[in-house]
Amino acid sequence: MAKPASPLYEFGPFRLDPAERLLTRTGQPVALTPKAFDTLLLFVENQQRLLTKDELIAQIWPDSFVEESNLAQNVSAVRRALGEKAGGGHYIETVPKRGYRFVGEAKQVWAQAQRPAARPAYAPAQGEVGKAEALLDLNAQAAVETDEISSNIADAFAEDAPALTSLSSSSPGSSLASPPTLTAQPSRTSDRLKWFGLGMAALALLLAGWVFTRPNKSAPKAERPRLAVLPLRNLKPAPETDFLGFSLADAIITKLNYVSALTVRPSAIVAASVAAAVKTGQAEPDPQTISRELNVDKLLTGTFLKEGDDLRIHLQLIDVPNKQVLWAQPLDLKYDRLLTVQDRVTQQVLAGLRVNLTPIESEQLTRNAPRNPLAYEAYLRGLDAYQAADYARAISDLEQSTTLDPEYAGAWAHLGRAYTAQASFAFGGRTVYQQAQQAYEKALALNPQEIEARIFLANLFTDTGRVEEAVPQLRTVLKTNPAHAEAHWELGYAYRFGGLLPESIKEGELARQLDPHVKLNSSAFNSYLYAGQYDKFLQSLPPRNDQAFIVFYRGFAHYYLNQRTQAAEHFDRAYALDPSLYTQIGKALSAGLSNQTAQGISLLRDTERKLEAGGVIEAEGTYKVAQGYAVLGEKPAALRLLRRSIEGGFFCYPYFISDPLLENLRAEASYAQLMDAAKKRHEAFKQKFF
Repeated sequence: MAKPASPLYEFGPFRLDPAERLLTRTGQPVALTPKAFDTLLLFVENQQRLLTKDELIAQIWPDSFVEESNLAQNVSAVRRALGEKAGGGHYIETVPKRGYRFVGEAKQVWAQAQRPAARPAYAPAQGEVGKAEALLDLNAQAAVETDEISSNIADAFAEDAPALTSLSSSSPGSSLASPPTLTAQPSRTSDRLKWFGLGMAALALLLAGWVFTRPNKSAPKAERPRLAVLPLRNLKPAPETDFLGFSLADAIITKLNYVSALTVRPSAIVAASVAAAVKTGQAEPDPQTISRELNVDKLLTGTFLKEGDDLRIHLQLIDVPNKQVLWAQPLDLKYDRLLTVQDRVTQQVLAGLRVNLTPIESEQLTRNAPRNPLAYEAYLRGLDAYQAADYARAISDLEQSTTLDPEYAGAWAHLGRAYTAQASFAFGGRTVYQQAQQAYEKALALNPQEIEARIFLANLFTDTGRVEEAVPQLRTVLKTNPAHAEAHWELGYAYRFGGLLPESIKEGELARQLDPHVKLNSSAFNSYLYAGQYDKFLQSLPPRNDQAFIVFYRGFAHYYLNQRTQAAEHFDRAYALDPSLYTQIGKALSAGLSNQTAQGISLLRDTERKLEAGGVIEAEGTYKVAQGYAVLGEKPAALRLLRRSIEGGFFCYPYFISDPLLENLRAEASYAQLMDAAKKRHEAFKQKFF
């Protein structure tokens, strides 16, 4: 049986195996203390980059306060192991008064280390295989270290070599060596040999205890780090540079999302938590509070300052529970080198967290990087505009980015997202949806592993009546990123369109277990609502969120609970915040509660006209227009919109047949026909995917 593939580093005659913590030279083990090994690994992982003394000490001794002399001793030990002389050599360069740099060329290779051919005489039970393999590994390592210690002892007794005049060797076919035969010598030498024998016996006992008391390699791995990247704080606030705070953090998050060994919080959720903290009067968010709210144990925080053409960024990677700085680094660069920041910071975070990458992840992190500085600045401005819900400006900035650098997949992915938001929330129409799909497809053509483009495309398929095409896209993401919270959330969204409410709830709950705040700023857990779990739905809505979309749904929940006063208040407030598709429906329902039926119907007709004029296929929103018509007694219009909703891809049959807002339609002949159509597509959808 082969071990899973693991990353190795090769330089000169050396091979460094981080997983086994082993350095070999032309296949032979080289002795290194644990801290010396950590030092060498840090050098190799950051080859060609200056590592300051402070940075090295913080990485190698994160839990202790040590002096520079400890670091110097470690570096000397590494140099001796690599065959270098004091003062530097072929691999490690000393940068006076600053630190060190690994100047060799270390290639990352991937291999499967084979298990030893010889196995124990017994076959362990399946549950013991991991323990048996771990014990074999420990014994192998113990054998290497025994040889090293024995060699040292032999050197100490070199002056008595004449005493060992005859050693019997084992026969070629024997598995055990014959005891050595010693010739008679003066008593002093015999005493030494006696003590030598006792020393070796004690050494054997010590090593046996070491093998069985060392931590078991087969023990469960620690929980993957949960990381939030906070928006960077501008030390010199100005409209022309403020956009960097959120957008740089978002760009770093996008990169880290490809690393399966990390759980990274979405940028919008992080920004919302930081904004809430600022509203309470905190100049800077308290790390303990933010980490608790976001359910993370690691924070990347930072500041930036732009002066002329110079940009200084200072970052800290914080282990919050242990109140430790894992890594701190100032980045000084020219502003036109802005596009290098996300790659440099990503590598530092991974090094600080000691994260090993899979081959696919390593390739993905270096693939399709931005190349044009002006295009990258426009991309960052577009991210910032999207976060502010200024979709028109986001589209303008991202279109500029893709024009200047048409080969950057990330810009195409986010341009598609901006188009989708414009089409969905601002009556952008069928043409804008088509532009969004083209942008996603361009991103995936440039980079088939572009996670965000695939998730955004799936969302578009669901929203435009092609939910059967959405599910495979999301399952593709989850095949390689099974802990991707947003992919699980979007899959639950697709399932609810198809009427698979228990499956949708399961995916949504799993998404929020992975990330309690997933989609918290922009989405509602509608599957609870459609399954009749009204109180649970209301509790699932984000507190302290004033976004019109969420305020509307808060009113909708109260409407189902027959709490009409609260419902009307939320509907009116949502419409005042943003008179868009959903809030206009809510305003119509509020008018009905005030016995202003004609006004409510007029609002719904205006909404319907906007949908038709733009060619918007917003099937779930169309269903809510149908609900409004039904409640207000406009049956023909309600049935017309209900048909359009089902044909448009929203066929949540279990919800339809139990929805109290459709009660006025159930006696109509065409209602039964519509329910039959919804049922058939629902059952076909279920059969296809389950």
